[in-house]
Amino acid sequence: MPTFIRHLTIDCAPPYLPLEVATFWSQVLGLPIDEEDEPDDDESCVLTPEGHPDLLFVRVPEGKTVKNRIHFDLAPELRRDEEVERLTALGAKIEDDRRKPNGRGWVVMTDPAGNEFCIEGNPAEYAAAKAAYEAEQASKQKAADPS
Repeated sequence: MPTFIRHLTIDCAPPYLPLEVATFWSQVLGLPIDEEDEPDDDESCVLTPEGHPDLLFVRVPEGKTVKNRIHFDLAPELRRDEEVERLTALGAKIEDDRRKPNGRGWVVMTDPAGNEFCIEGNPAEYAAAKAAYEAEQASKQKAADPS
């Protein structure tokens, strides 16, 4: 029988408590926090639907010193720009804005503890950007081959 992923574990260093960072992600994703978690616990868990790994936030003594080796790419229900505004209001910060005029691209953000994640376009925005890109490529190809 294969092994499965039970948790995606995210470190939380002082001054951030695991429950504080879990609360942020609970609000971002609209998912509950384990009801047994207490404010001073060394870990806190955001519960996901069955079959998906939970998000476990664990207290560690040392702060983050380099870029995350793994991060979340989020596809919101809202338009990308509206989601960026919503998450900024929850305490996220914009680290790098890679949005393009044609609707493609993403925004690199950090949670209150400095963990990176990206906000991409929602499915409708992604489909529109893809269609525009394909039309642009077809137009370029047609211009290059006038026959």
